Amino acid sequence: MLENYLEISEEVKHALNNNKPIVALESTIISHGMPYSQNVETALKVENIVIENGAIPATIAIINGKLKAGLLHDEIEILGRGGESIPKVSRRDIPYIVANKLNGASTVSTTMIIASLAGIKIFATGGIGGVHRGAENTMDISADLLELSNTNVAVVCAGAKSILDLGLTLEYLETNGVPVLGYKTKELPAFYTRKSGFELDYAVNSPKEFAEILKTKWDLGLKGGVIIANPIPEEFSMDYNVITKAIEEAVEEAKKLGIKGKKSTPFLLDKIQKITAGDSLKANIELVFNNTRLATKIAKNFHELNK
Repeated sequence: MLENYLEISEEVKHALNNNKPIVALESTIISHGMPYSQNVETALKVENIVIENGAIPATIAIINGKLKAGLLHDEIEILGRGGESIPKVSRRDIPYIVANKLNGASTVSTTMIIASLAGIKIFATGGIGGVHRGAENTMDISADLLELSNTNVAVVCAGAKSILDLGLTLEYLETNGVPVLGYKTKELPAFYTRKSGFELDYAVNSPKEFAEILKTKWDLGLKGGVIIANPIPEEFSMDYNVITKAIEEAVEEAKKLGIKGKKSTPFLLDKIQKITAGDSLKANIELVFNNTRLATKIAKNFHELNK
């Protein structure tokens, strides 16, 4: 039944059959993260980073109603050229997009679902969604968090996007049993910056240790994902006060315009990019590269433990 819906590329299939390390990559960053052709170039560069570091990339999306694990160059082009006309697909959207044979860019939650269906355990992205500011009134909580409590995929990210309520995001993850592990840090990174003011319970100092924790969790039958919070490299980190001010301005404008739900994140990121004269987009690209390198090292170690 699943083969009617899921298409795994030949390269990814070969890696799965021959027990090679694989890293899942999302596609929202292609359609909604930046302009064409920068989006396609960035997606290909991210795939190359995985290959250069010794694993197989599996960029994930929905193309003509098929759940895809591993995209051809032409398919990445479709997403890049389509830009924001390609819908962002979360868990709730999958049945409609697939049944109507549409294209869709995978969010964190959808990437986790398709990766898990394909048998891929490690996923690199920019930042996760979370509890939005004012959620105590709006109940605006990203589906990413619920997915992390249900689906056995590790997500390597630069923390939660700093447009969110980071304190409530951590509370929600704790309640749902999702480990949040810092890479060489006990402070939650806040996407554009290395600091947030929120403490993590555990710092992990090597890709091998991460792999051992993941294996232990899933061997014990403890359902759900793990967040591996990897701070943006120092040289690309933005000034904490500058980015905080930009975020507050953007959040205030979104509130005035009544922008919420799945439209809020693209609006806020675009607004922040304009306020910071493009510096935030550069930081975003660099942190994705950095997360991909770490995810590939973890995937290789995880693969070694599971031979």
